[in-house]
Order: sequence, then C-alpha cells, then structure tokens
Amino acid sequence: MLRSNSLSLALTAIFAACLVAQVLLGHAAYNDELLREGSNPLGLVAYLGSGHFVSALMENWESEFLQMGMYVLLTVHLRQRGSAESRPLDPSEEHEEIAAGPAPWPARAGGAWRALYERSLSIAMFTLFAIAFTGHAIGSWRLEAAERAASGRPPETLLDHVTGAQFWFESMQNWQSEFLAVLSLVVLSIFLRQKDSPQSKPVDAPHAQTGS
Repeated sequence: MLRSNSLSLALTAIFAACLVAQVLLGHAAYNDELLREGSNPLGLVAYLGSGHFVSALMENWESEFLQMGMYVLLTVHLRQRGSAESRPLDPSEEHEEIAAGPAPWPARAGGAWRALYERSLSIAMFTLFAIAFTGHAIGSWRLEAAERAASGRPPETLLDHVTGAQFWFESMQNWQSEFLAVLSLVVLSIFLRQKDSPQSKPVDAPHAQTGS
C-alpha cells in the first residue's frame, strides 16, 4: 500500500509539515505585530480563525487552484513544440493507453453523466478556486477590519475591500508567480531532462520532440 501510494503520501506529509510551520510561524509573527501595536496577543486556536491566517492560507490556495485549472484547460487545445508538458503537435502521435479493468461508472453511464465526468477535473479545480477566492476575500477583509479598529479608522464594507487595490495586489502577487512556475516547466522541459521523471522527455529525445 505504501509503495503504491508513496507519491501522494510523501506530498501529503510535506504539505502537512509546511502547514504546521505556517501556523506556528504566522502565529508568532502576528502576535509580535499585535504587541508592537499595543494589542493583546492571540492564542493559537484564536489565531486559526483570524483574518491574518485565513487570508494568507486562502490567497495561496486560490492561486494554486487557478493555476492548475487553467493549465488543465489550456493544454487541451494549445501546444508547445518540444515541451514534455504539451500534447504532441500531430494528433496521430497520441495514444491513449487504457489499463485493463472496468471504466468509472459515469463513463459507462453515458449521456449527461459522461459529459460531466469528461470535464470533472477542471470543474473541481475551478470550484476549489472559487472556494479559496471567497475565503481569501473574507479573511483579508477581516484582517483589514482588525487593523482599522486598532488604528481607530472607520471600517470598510466587504464590497469596498474586494474592489480595492490591496486585495487584488495580494491576489496578483500569487497569480503571477504560479503562472511563471508553469511557464518555466513548459519551456525548460524543451531543452532539459530529468532521468526517469514523467515530467521530462527521455534523456536521448531530440529537443523538437513534443510530449513526454
């Protein structure tokens, strides 16, 4: 079981370790900020519900799900010559190898179930993006409200916050980095190799070979 699921288990462990580190370090950093402003520090549980934590967590998840959702859709129709991340330029070079065993039930059901299942990956990614975007908006608004209250400034509405420059600055600084990362992988896989990685072309493959 461990060998069959080692990739997802390793990624889950790394994710959990990084999340715990974010919680502990974010809690310490935010309390330092509160103390400098003359406010009372928050306990760890209270911090988990604070705008500081929710906003930081969700704005990063938002960008990740947007990146992957867009990547899933763009690679359906667009190509990059020589990239291992692209489908082949010639449709005749594509070979869908289906493992033995029963197809998932939505695929067998046909009709609307199959049509929905055919697009379920991008639907799931954009649904998660919408959830994270909403969480980021609310968390960021709550953080701004806390900062305004501490400095004696009047509060702002959620609508004013999500149409303001600060909220979109938070989003764009994450979005641009995510798409830069994907662009780097797409382009670098044209010329560079990683032995035995499914994200790379074979070491001896010519640069012009498109697809893995």
